[in-house]
Amino acid sequence: MKMVHAAFIKINVLSFLLMLAGMYSCYQASDIPPRPYGALPSDEQLSWQKMEYYMLVHFGLGTFSDNEQQTPRLSAFNPVNVDCRQWAATAKAAGMKGIIIVAKSDDGFCLWPSNFSKYTVRESSWLNGRGDILKELSDACKEYDLKFGLYLSPIDNNHPTYGTAEYNQMFAGMLTEVTSNYGQIFEQSFNRMKEQNTHAKLQLYDWDLFLRIVMRNQPSAVIASDIGPGVRWSGSLQGIAGETNWSTLNVDGFGRGEADAPSLDTLSRGNRLGENWIPSESDVSIRPGWFYSPDTDDRIKSLDELMNIYYTSVGRNSNLLLNVAPDRSGRIPKNDSIRLMQFRRVIDEALGADIMEAAKVEASSVRGNSDRFIEQNMLDANYDSYWATDDTVTQATLDISFRRDKTFNRLLLQEYIPLGQRIERFSVEYMKDDQWKPLVSGTTIGYKRILRFHSVTSRQIRINIEKALASPVINKLSLFSAKESLSNPVISRDKAGKVSISCTTPDPIIYYTTDGSRPSNKSLEYNRSLLLPKGGHIRAIAMINQGKDKSKIVSERYDIAPVEWKVVSPTYEDMSAIVDGDENSFVSIYKNHTVSIDFSDELMLKGFTYTPSYDESASNIFRYNLYTSLDGRKWDKVIDNASFANMRTKPAKHRVTFGKTVKARYLKMMSLEAVKRGPKYSIAELGVITR
Repeated sequence: MKMVHAAFIKINVLSFLLMLAGMYSCYQASDIPPRPYGALPSDEQLSWQKMEYYMLVHFGLGTFSDNEQQTPRLSAFNPVNVDCRQWAATAKAAGMKGIIIVAKSDDGFCLWPSNFSKYTVRESSWLNGRGDILKELSDACKEYDLKFGLYLSPIDNNHPTYGTAEYNQMFAGMLTEVTSNYGQIFEQSFNRMKEQNTHAKLQLYDWDLFLRIVMRNQPSAVIASDIGPGVRWSGSLQGIAGETNWSTLNVDGFGRGEADAPSLDTLSRGNRLGENWIPSESDVSIRPGWFYSPDTDDRIKSLDELMNIYYTSVGRNSNLLLNVAPDRSGRIPKNDSIRLMQFRRVIDEALGADIMEAAKVEASSVRGNSDRFIEQNMLDANYDSYWATDDTVTQATLDISFRRDKTFNRLLLQEYIPLGQRIERFSVEYMKDDQWKPLVSGTTIGYKRILRFHSVTSRQIRINIEKALASPVINKLSLFSAKESLSNPVISRDKAGKVSISCTTPDPIIYYTTDGSRPSNKSLEYNRSLLLPKGGHIRAIAMINQGKDKSKIVSERYDIAPVEWKVVSPTYEDMSAIVDGDENSFVSIYKNHTVSIDFSDELMLKGFTYTPSYDESASNIFRYNLYTSLDGRKWDKVIDNASFANMRTKPAKHRVTFGKTVKARYLKMMSLEAVKRGPKYSIAELGVITR
């Protein structure tokens, strides 16, 4: 009996141990994190992404020229009060995490005393040639706890060896200097090359050499270019990333520079199944142009413009690189600094108070039913805690509820990108009158996605993960009630005469008229584009909050649409841009060439319109002659040696009347003087007045 009893005890102990092992095994299985999916960020890329917002500084010879396409003499660089500590203090107070300085622009001027160039601060009058901007700024960044970065242009319009193999060694020497002598840098940026330099030489760059130097001297720096390898340009100089924005990119078969890089659309959107983790960076200047010019002192971006840039860069899974240009004394201008402080205040006010702190969240699926992956992880401040589903679940629902009504108009979501970018489509609903109503939808999330929408009040909101490449993993979910600022609507018309009215404010109601009368909430409500090929006078107003808040009334006068028009001369490839209805596109024409347009039919002209370009590189027409013709051979001068008022300081669309009616099929514009020196003048659009 004793032997049987002992055997019984052994069997029970063994069974108990097996049961414990099974329970432990189940626990372990439910507690295992999701496997990483696809391309993944390095530690350096993740640290870079968390910076979100930092400053770009253009300061050099271009600061002392009102034309960024022309470089003044070296003696012009003699700022009286370079204050890099003020730059750093401004960036810090603005909420920026670092500063990237353009150490050498395309003009070749080096902001440090390089041993590989004779076109540097050493050869200038500033501080009798003993100055070093990079040293002063890197020291200032350390003092203000900011990260320091460098932008170095491979293009060099001054170096005598440019266009030869020797230049690669010269540039490698410069790159070695800047990456060795100024402490740790967080980003080494190379600009998008266009090869439009004054040498008219083609330089074959040794990119393998350049990248090796950076990786050797600054192993923790991310390298930015069209194809990374650390960061890619977002494809826009307006600070706008793609609404769909994958942090992954395919680079095989592509190179750096305009001719070899992926398309602008690909740079904006990334590749859905990209093989390399190369997130996007969006750059834009706080005022027109990259370098300072007194002509732009009253053209600093508005808060509405800056907030829209923030939402379309940081809010679309891209870092924001905001250019701020010190003036000719060497300090950031007062008004620019004030605007930066206002910008930070508005960001903090909009995204400071997270109403999710009072919320309850229930997910349709929790990975292994484990507390390690529960919904509440999305509400804490720990970046490395997250909600996740089982591996087989790629669609899920998050139900959010409050004890009482909450008003909100911003949604912030973050994927836990150390495990990859996964979500490709989601939608949001809210409860109204006991029914789920659609609110907003989105595509990719990535590191951060912020969606704007009109204010709604509800106790319940639902987020539907509709499609994902792998099981969703979200580490942040926030809701905010931002103060709504109402932007003015924007009216545009294309070549065919299709009129569109847009507004950056989410979901406004837009009313319009086509006869020039004052719009109100009793006017036509805009919900789709309209055709006005023969022209009309459009006036529009936007409203929110049931009409309590109203925008300014905006107005556009349109005449005959250029649908049948052709540019006869000159015969450049892109000349059709001046009759495409798009005021954002422009062409530059050699000053000894005139522009002739064929209307394809005889028109009774009362005048014409000239739209200049707002691009910093453009040289708009100041003085001109204008001619008309019935056959394109015999020309009559209808305007002689006239000028466009304020074109140098405040370029804007000009409507010029003849004082009589002229029958014509052809129109010819002759530029007599442009606002900038140089071989070309610029036109965005030419139009007619017949009404």
